[in-house]
Amino acid sequence: MDSISGIELSRRFYGELVRPWLGRAFPDLRHAAALIGAGSELLGFDDAMSRDHDWGPRIQVFVTESDFAGQAQAIVAAFVDVAPPSFLGAPTGFQDQRHPSPHGVGAAGDSRHGLEVWTLETWLRRQLSLEPDEPHDNLTWLGLAEQRLLGLTAGAVFHDDDGRLTALRTRLGIFPRDVRLYKLACQWRRIAEEQAFVGRAGAGGDDLGSRVIAARLARDVMRMAFLIEGCYAPYPKWFGKAFAALPCATALIPALERVLTAPDWKPREAALADAYLALALLHRDRELGGDFEPAIGAYFSRPFTVINADDIAAAIRSEIADPVLRGLPIIGSLDQVTDSTPVIEAPDRARRAMRALFDDGEA
Repeated sequence: MDSISGIELSRRFYGELVRPWLGRAFPDLRHAAALIGAGSELLGFDDAMSRDHDWGPRIQVFVTESDFAGQAQAIVAAFVDVAPPSFLGAPTGFQDQRHPSPHGVGAAGDSRHGLEVWTLETWLRRQLSLEPDEPHDNLTWLGLAEQRLLGLTAGAVFHDDDGRLTALRTRLGIFPRDVRLYKLACQWRRIAEEQAFVGRAGAGGDDLGSRVIAARLARDVMRMAFLIEGCYAPYPKWFGKAFAALPCATALIPALERVLTAPDWKPREAALADAYLALALLHRDRELGGDFEPAIGAYFSRPFTVINADDIAAAIRSEIADPVLRGLPIIGSLDQVTDSTPVIEAPDRARRAMRALFDDGEA
C-alpha cells in the first residue's frame, strides 16, 4: 500500500470489487462511478500523512433519482456484508472520518465501507449549489469557488453509463471566456491597488509591512498564473504545489523566490516587477484578449517601480462581449473577494453574497 496513490487505490477498488459485485447483485443498475469532491488524492498530492483521515478505498456511485429511491439504501446496506476488512492493505472502514458518510435525499453511505450512492443532482447542489443545467449566466460563475469547482473536475471518473457526469465535468471544467477575462481584469486591478505600497512601506521604515504586502502580491501573481493557464486554483494547503505544476511556473518561480527573500524593499519591488512583466507578456503570447503594451516605470512622481496594471485591466475588460459582465464594477469573483473558509465552503451563501455585492448600487 505504501506506493499506491489514493486515485489508483479507488480505481482498483471499483474495478476489482465494486463493479463486479454490482453486476451480480444489481445487474440492471446503470450508473457512473468516480472519486470526486474532497481529498488531496484528487490532485495527486496525497502522501503517507494523508492517510490519517478520510483516505482509503472509496467510490461515489451516481444513479438516477428513480434508481436512488428504489435501490440506494439496499446497495449501501448489502455492501456491508461483502466488503472485506481491507483492500490492498488499506482499511475499507473509515475510523477517522472528518467528512461523515452522506445521508438524506439523494445521498447514502456507511462508515463501514467506502461505497457511497448519490444522485448527480444532489451532489451538485451540495458541492456548488447548482442544478445540472446551470450556470445560466456569467454572473453565477463569479459566485463559484475554484476549490469547489476543482472538487468536481479533478479526481477521476472510472465508469459512466449515460455520460452525464463526464459531460458535466467537461462543461464546468474551465471558465467561459468572458468570465475568465473579467477575472483577469480584476486580478490586474488587485495588483494595481497595492503594488506601490511595497516601496512606500519600505521607504517609510516598515520593512515588515513591506514584506507582508509583497507576499500578498506574490500570491496575486500566482493566482494570475492559474487564470492564464486556464486552471482552477486550490485552497492554500495545495496552492503552492499546484502552482509549481503549471507550465508557466518555471519562469515565475525565480522572481517570486527573490520577492520573498529580498533583504529590503528595492530588490523586493524589482523582483515583483519582473513577475508582473512576465505575466503580461505571457497573456499576450497566449492571445487571451486585450490590446495593451506592458510598461514598467515609476509610480507617478514617486520612486517606486510598478507596471501599468490599470491600463492592462482596462484593455482586457474591453474585450468582454457580455454587456452585463462588461458593465460590472471591477470587484472580482468569489475567490478574489474573500478567502474565508466559512464563506467558500457554503456554496449557496457564497452565491448569494456575490449577488448582493453586485446588486449594491454603490459597489
